Amino acid sequence: MITLGTATPGGGFPLYGAAVIDALSDVASDLALSPRNTKGSTENLPLLEAEALDIALVQGEVAYEALFGIGRPPSPVRILAAMYGTPGMFVVRADSPYHRISDLRGKEVAFGARGSGLVILARYVLDGIGLDQNRDFSAIYLDHAGDGPPMVLEGRAAALWGGGTGWPGFTKLAESPGGARFIAPSAEEAALIRAKHAFLKPLTLPAGSYPGQSEPIRSVGSWSFILARPGLGDDVAYRLARDLHRAEPALARRLPQARETTAANTATAAPRPDLIHPGVARYLREIGLLP
Repeated sequence: MITLGTATPGGGFPLYGAAVIDALSDVASDLALSPRNTKGSTENLPLLEAEALDIALVQGEVAYEALFGIGRPPSPVRILAAMYGTPGMFVVRADSPYHRISDLRGKEVAFGARGSGLVILARYVLDGIGLDQNRDFSAIYLDHAGDGPPMVLEGRAAALWGGGTGWPGFTKLAESPGGARFIAPSAEEAALIRAKHAFLKPLTLPAGSYPGQSEPIRSVGSWSFILARPGLGDDVAYRLARDLHRAEPALARRLPQARETTAANTATAAPRPDLIHPGVARYLREIGLLP
């Protein structure tokens, strides 16, 4: 039995975790996964380091800071699989007067659940254009990810921050009777952000990812990862990598963003090959994705 740390109900991580568990059952994996709701990426990481979880979902910025020792010693956790890219952006009601990030200055903005890596992504994005979550906005940090959309719909918040395809908060607002509008950094703002924080990548939300979204939305963001605890055995990691590879079609059917969970993306999205779990690296070499 493998314990899988996700996040608070109502967010994208529990949805993704359920899809992974179901897809692995389709390939008759002999490794059973048991999901565990947590506060999100910032709790998942110390739980992995304490060997209290076997594997966990961790948003890109949290993973980056841990693996490279930004503001802390480098973490011994390792990459099991790349999940999906997360272009970060705001969503507002379609009838709101807000069209640019600067329009939201001084407004109530729900930045996500307290333990979510999306909050950290917002911090980097805003810092790149000279803004601060707490200084320039009336920042709201949620106890549960699902609390954000009602705040925007009821006018208690001007905007909700989030990211990626199939994110539940974006879906709920886009499916609301009045519809929604997405606000991402402009091309000039994206260039400033990447000049200051080069680990962020240009990412695009494809057209049609959400109801009413007829055009692609270009933003910046990072890859989220399934990370493994330091003591996870090489054979277990190898079997998980193999079974996830076999389950790729089943994952894609269950969740749009899970189409990006591929062995090929794991090989290319990892910042360095040595940050991939040795058992996973062995499997990727066997199928020709690592030298």
